[in-house]
Amino acid sequence: MYTQSMDVPSDEVSASPALSDAEASATFDARCARGEFIEAKDWMPAPYRQTLVRQISQHAHSEIVGMLPEGNWLTRAPSLKRKTILLAKVQDEGGHGLYLYAAAETLGTSRDDLIAALHSGRAKYSSIFNYPTPTWADIGVIGWLVDGAAIMNQVPLCRCSYGPYARAMIRICREESFHQRQGFDLLHTLMQGTAAQQAMVQDAVNRWWWPVLMMFGPPDQDSPHAETSVKWGIKRISNDDLRQKFVDAIVEQAAVLGVTLPDPGLKWNAARGAHDFSPIDWTEFWQVVNGHGPCNRERLAARVAAYDEGAWVREAALAYADKQAARQAAAVTPATERRSPP
Repeated sequence: MYTQSMDVPSDEVSASPALSDAEASATFDARCARGEFIEAKDWMPAPYRQTLVRQISQHAHSEIVGMLPEGNWLTRAPSLKRKTILLAKVQDEGGHGLYLYAAAETLGTSRDDLIAALHSGRAKYSSIFNYPTPTWADIGVIGWLVDGAAIMNQVPLCRCSYGPYARAMIRICREESFHQRQGFDLLHTLMQGTAAQQAMVQDAVNRWWWPVLMMFGPPDQDSPHAETSVKWGIKRISNDDLRQKFVDAIVEQAAVLGVTLPDPGLKWNAARGAHDFSPIDWTEFWQVVNGHGPCNRERLAARVAAYDEGAWVREAALAYADKQAARQAAAVTPATERRSPP
């Protein structure tokens, strides 16, 4: 998938010396308008590159931090089957992070810099992962609602104008669809159980519903990067439109599960052909984004600790790579040295 994407654009290619900045920019905009893929070695405006680095790195960070709420339940899954499924899901999330870090590296940034930005608090990740998972039903709701929202948001990214990102998203979306199905199956099983299990599911849905709707980002008029992202083909569907599509899809799924979505204003609007829902209180969203959510400090501290504790693994891998390179260099000796004496 990333054969071509490990070639970082050179200064010569990025500079596009044959064209003036205005001409290069006009050519670039025309390519985006035609729906062409922009590749790593192609000329691109600095703001386009910066927007992609920000978005892809935040996406990668979200996949990695998103392993933590579910990893908390790996040792407490109620059956071997459920534990195996959850292990596979958490492993997938780690893989998604690696795909995305690789895609970001094609834009000329290093993974070390991306991780340092996360650990210092300069880089963001999805606010949804700053909420706790106190019950087993939370794991099902994460799969059903959180991953369901992720799929709604990420499928359009398969047509993102930046080729390495778009190609990474194809595999990621396929795996996320599995994650949503396992979450729905988990909740469906619980809803066939005792009254206490059904109440546990409803409680989890009540707690996650509004944070999940906030996952799509602030309203379009308050989204600072929306206009340029749409212009460049990075974003295909607006935050509000994605949120509406998600609500319309989930209402029917909730009816199948037998759970109630915690919004008294949720109702079908025949004139619009869509569901109306209550206004979102964005105060909570901005508090969590700015580091004041229930688990912000805990999540970041866990990632920093894991990185520090894994330093010896990275050092050992580098030492092994150096040793292998030295052996290969020693094996390739000049032909004159391999000749037999006369």
